[in-house]
Amino acid sequence: MDVVVTGIGLVSALGSLEITWKRLLAGDSGIRYRQPFAALEPSPLALIGDTPSTLPILTQQVVAAALIDAGLGLPLSDCGVVVGSSRGNQAAWERLAQALWEQGNGRMPQLQSGSLNAQRSLDWLETLPHISAIVTARQIQTTAAVQSPMAACATGLWSIAQGFELVRTGQYERVLAGAVEAPITPLTLAGFTQMGALAKTGAYPFDRHREGLVLGEGGAILVLEASTLAAQRGATVYGRILGAGLTADGYHVSKPEPGGRAAIAAVKQCLQRSNLDAAEIGYIHAHGTATALNDRNEAHLIQALFPQSVPVSSTKGATGHAIGASGAIGAAFCLMALRHQVLPPCVGLKQPEFALNFVTQPLPNAIQTALCLSFGFGGQNAAIAFAASGESGVGSRESGIGSG
Repeated sequence: MDVVVTGIGLVSALGSLEITWKRLLAGDSGIRYRQPFAALEPSPLALIGDTPSTLPILTQQVVAAALIDAGLGLPLSDCGVVVGSSRGNQAAWERLAQALWEQGNGRMPQLQSGSLNAQRSLDWLETLPHISAIVTARQIQTTAAVQSPMAACATGLWSIAQGFELVRTGQYERVLAGAVEAPITPLTLAGFTQMGALAKTGAYPFDRHREGLVLGEGGAILVLEASTLAAQRGATVYGRILGAGLTADGYHVSKPEPGGRAAIAAVKQCLQRSNLDAAEIGYIHAHGTATALNDRNEAHLIQALFPQSVPVSSTKGATGHAIGASGAIGAAFCLMALRHQVLPPCVGLKQPEFALNFVTQPLPNAIQTALCLSFGFGGQNAAIAFAASGESGVGSRESGIGSG
């Protein structure tokens, strides 16, 4: 069963899907110095608005955009949902904890019956980790399967891979799949600061002088459909999903495995299941966090598996690092590149440290395939291959995601 993408909902610090794409090609960045929390120093952040977004509202915006783009109305009672988030509703938990702390005059109060605590309990019920999937299911009024993967920074690609599998195996004809993230919270900022992972001035993926990651808000949700359903309703198709590879290092909570054995295995699985050779990949959207370890390991992986001529870029210098949603955003950019036949630049890259064919300016290119990569804490590795719509000869073998 061929699985096609008929709609994309995306919101980033640069704007909506079309605005983000236009500004990305122009080399713009949504990263600005911000101080959303008085107790923390200003830092470069990629905020959508003037204040940090809330996950449920951001999810609703992304879902609504996806439905409009796909030309779908409500209800969608038999539409599967696979929408994940790495941080979940952590911001709401932090706000509730702060409110309880203040209520207890500097100590956590005993929870007793009463109107205030009853209201807090109701608020707490809306902070479940899988709230993005819940919000999506409510919004489209589905009674189909609802899943909410959580795999650190690989969450977005894991979600799309799971949605792809639901359609490919005939369980559902349509699935909304992707991830949304609202990670700008005091604890998240403090944690990454403690790790020494945050940049001081901006995000410069693969650059010799890269400083670290810049947190960004955003999300992307793809409308996945069986090709027969898409054809039946005359839907516009961005491209086809060919296959995915998913593995785990089993090595360390934050450091990638030296040598990248499991990460390489994920890419090889993806290529095999997509019926592709490495030389057939027309473009690689790299994870490219602008951290020392990720960029070095990822660059070595690409050098080990692909011809030096394959164009490569990371877009986190423009959107910031949307943590669990970053892979879904990257997947959307792959599909836009296939549709418009233009490769997005690696914004922020000035002096490459690695011998790769980095895209530094918008590059018109007649590509037929694109590969999106994600790597997350805990050694989560994900790769997904896409093909341009109408390319029936590409990746025609039965494919899947399998296991690592």
